[in-house]
Amino acid sequence: MPLNTNQLNTNQIMNQWTERNDALHKTFEFSTFQEAIDWMVKASVHIAALNHHPKWTNMYNTVTVELSTHDEGNIVTEKDRQLAQRLDTI
Repeated sequence: MPLNTNQLNTNQIMNQWTERNDALHKTFEFSTFQEAIDWMVKASVHIAALNHHPKWTNMYNTVTVELSTHDEGNIVTEKDRQLAQRLDTI
C-alpha cells in the first residue's frame, strides 16, 4: 500500500541517522521511484548551498545517504550534521 504524505514525513523523521564507520547513514523511503528522484533534486539545492556532497544511492523508492567530511580525513563533522538536519526537512 502506498504511503501518504503524512506517513512519509513521519517515517522519514522516525528513521534516525546512525553513526558508524566514521559516517552518518540514513535510508529515506518513498512510495515511488519518481518521489525518490524528486527528493534527490530538492536535496541537491541544500547540498550545493553547503558545498558538501554526500555519497548516496537510489534504488527504486529508496535513497541511501552516507555523510562524512573528506577534507577532515573522512570523519563525521558539524558539516555532516548540518546537512543531515537539512535533508530531514525536505
